Amino acid sequence: MGDVTWRKATRSNEHGGECVELATLSDGVGVRDSKDPDGPRLVLDRAAFRSLVTDLKRR
Repeated sequence: MGDVTWRKATRSNEHGGECVELATLSDGVGVRDSKDPDGPRLVLDRAAFRSLVTDLKRR
């Protein structure tokens, strides 16, 4: 994913700083585990990311 800027939710500090991080990419949204920044990453297209967020908010 090269040189992208990853960001973490400001509320992640309430959970010990362990959270997912997001990056805006040309082809969608990157998602990774903040505890393992060099580990696996997901790339979701914007529609899939919106669907994921909507589903998570319902829980």
